Amino acid sequence: MQIIEAEKIIANDPKHARATYAPEYEKGSAYTQDTYRPIDQGVVPITDAGFIHADAAYDVVSASAGYLFRMQDHIKRFTASCGKFGLVNPYTEEETVEILTNLVKLAGLKDAYIWWAVTRGELEDGNRVKAKYNNKFYAFVTPYLFIHGDESRIRGIKVRISTDYIRIPPQAVDPTAKNFHWMDMKLSLFEALRHGAEWSVLTDADDNLTEAPGCNVFLIKEGVLKTPDSGCLEGITRQTVFDLADELNLGVEAGKLPAQELVDADEAFLTSTAGGVMPISHVNDRPLGGRNGPGEQTTQIHNLYWNKRWAGWLGDPIDYDTGINVAVSAENRRRPG
Repeated sequence: MQIIEAEKIIANDPKHARATYAPEYEKGSAYTQDTYRPIDQGVVPITDAGFIHADAAYDVVSASAGYLFRMQDHIKRFTASCGKFGLVNPYTEEETVEILTNLVKLAGLKDAYIWWAVTRGELEDGNRVKAKYNNKFYAFVTPYLFIHGDESRIRGIKVRISTDYIRIPPQAVDPTAKNFHWMDMKLSLFEALRHGAEWSVLTDADDNLTEAPGCNVFLIKEGVLKTPDSGCLEGITRQTVFDLADELNLGVEAGKLPAQELVDADEAFLTSTAGGVMPISHVNDRPLGGRNGPGEQTTQIHNLYWNKRWAGWLGDPIDYDTGINVAVSAENRRRPG
């Protein structure tokens, strides 16, 4: 069995072909200042605390073959993230889903990367002592993107476990609330690139695995899938792998994982909304399982993930034939009070 070329299929299969859209939405669509816009017209006020202090919660969902994947799971996680940071979404969950769906329809995308956030916003009257803010909602949609494309997934990516940086401790920033605090992950990624790797993995202060930039990490040892249970985002694709493993009768263990277990794994992979299941071939320059490429079980999970998604599994179909009113006012959309 070989890794299916998901990127190629999305680009060429007619069922993934873009629906009708206005030319100004070629690059994507955005929702800012309570208004639908082409993505290159989306703006954020420079004094928004989300911009100047990384004070925000966000989430990312994807569409594939015209289906929004696990939307309610993403909405539930986003609401929880806002609560953990003391943020209030100006829109109800139902309104949020409507806005995101409309953005996909405006861009005509069957396969889409859908991002949204609630920021702390701007200070009322500039009064830092009272610290009263108007929380703001932002969203955008672009064509679906792969963190690692077909070529990388077919051969497996090379990762490096960071030795220069550790993941921000949960006592500082809760990693289960999806947030803008990425500097530890970005610096570890630059470290990996300097050493000839393609992605990084971070540990905690006790050298236990946490997560990778934008990704959860899995390893396989003697037929059992293992993944960290703390210091990481509770990823929706991570949960999807749990579901697929159950279907494939594979054991899954979530717990403390010393970094060395990833180095010694038989197989390994990363998971993310942006890319799905991404096989790892090397860790710290060591080929996993003595092979030069993805393992059999990783390949099986990868292919099952995409085939089920394209068939509409856990997806909400998008009605591209029903237009939207881009001129609708924010006042008419928001919940009372």
